[in-house]
Amino acid sequence: MNAFIEELKWRGLFADMMPGTDEQLNKEMTTAYIGFDPTADSLHIGSLIPIKVLAHFQQHGHKPVALVGGATGMIGDPSGKSNERNTLDEDTLNHYVECLKGQLSRFLNFDGTETNSAELVNNYDWMKTISFLDFIRDTGKHLTVNYMMAKESVKKRITGEGGAEGMSFTEFSYQLLQGYDFLHLYKEKNIRLQMGGSDQWGNITTGTELIRRKVQGEAFALTVPLITKADGSKFGKSEAGENYWLDAKRTSPYKFYQFWVNATDADAERFIKFYTFLSKKEIEALINEHQLAPHERKLQKKLAEEVTVWVHNREEFEKAVKASEILFGRSTAEDLVNLDEATFLEVFEGVPQKEITKAEVVGSNIIDLISEKSGFLKSKGEAKRELAGNSISINKEKIDETFTVADSDLIDEKFLLVQKGKKNYFIIKAV
Repeated sequence: MNAFIEELKWRGLFADMMPGTDEQLNKEMTTAYIGFDPTADSLHIGSLIPIKVLAHFQQHGHKPVALVGGATGMIGDPSGKSNERNTLDEDTLNHYVECLKGQLSRFLNFDGTETNSAELVNNYDWMKTISFLDFIRDTGKHLTVNYMMAKESVKKRITGEGGAEGMSFTEFSYQLLQGYDFLHLYKEKNIRLQMGGSDQWGNITTGTELIRRKVQGEAFALTVPLITKADGSKFGKSEAGENYWLDAKRTSPYKFYQFWVNATDADAERFIKFYTFLSKKEIEALINEHQLAPHERKLQKKLAEEVTVWVHNREEFEKAVKASEILFGRSTAEDLVNLDEATFLEVFEGVPQKEITKAEVVGSNIIDLISEKSGFLKSKGEAKRELAGNSISINKEKIDETFTVADSDLIDEKFLLVQKGKKNYFIIKAV
């Protein structure tokens, strides 16, 4: 079996392929592509599997191409959708395309000196010059409506299965446009293989069929499974239904790290194979260690480290670890003060806040500050009692009545974390 396919299989990242795919990969360096539709200004963790498949493909000596769908993004892929997406205006779409190009360039080797260096393409570049009449005459005639309607993604929408709302001609044409992409790339860049999620099988094989009928060529398809959690629930969304994005401005590295480190044991055993580049031997050793002492959560910690470093960098990973340790009391006041505002507010999300002028915070009497000025405690008397009882902390360090707030105590030069006991937090914001 081909080494790339074998790697996908032991990692659980193989769903299906057309006959002859492994022979093609064994025969020569092969160029393959995966498409990414620009539906936002960032990819999210649902995109990590196709990115990783391209990275493995390159590591095995083949040439990966990432296609950003500037043209197909105007329509929206109906696969797995029960109703039609809202279309985007051209300026927004172009902005999304540029953002995705920047992100994808971080994950693959685009060094032009290598024969298998990665490439980025945008299907708008070749679709923009084709007229509707030319397209339906030169391309549409090669596939029958019967063939297109037999695709699973179309059948479900046409029959109204699962509450689907039917399908417009615009969406119906999507598979033909994706098929044309494959034909164009086959002719222009000698691309022999298209890869994607298992829900893309119908769209991909439309491309191989178009290549066969129009230019009598041979092309191949390979799909990977759609990822769910071990309990069958949807992967990659927060409890509130929000995406976890790859852009640090949308999802902070701290929150991103938390997603992985909080994986269940069953999910961590699967995800460590899916989302890291660790070898089979390393992963098996980690799983064995974890099973001997699951309470240490070594598997989750290693998973979170590998993915956070890959998507962000080691510095952001280390900051995320320090931020996490703050909640469990295993950090220093220096760690806390060095947090940036976004991470600090995410760590202490939901904690009540009070804005006070900086002049009233720095150098002020601590009893006044934690009682009358902030309202954290009800009275000066209560503040004195709690301070005498050694139950008040500022920035996770115990204080007494003699404590005075200095500029250097302010987190990101504006926040003070006040705490009574173990779990009663309050934030003073110096403005």
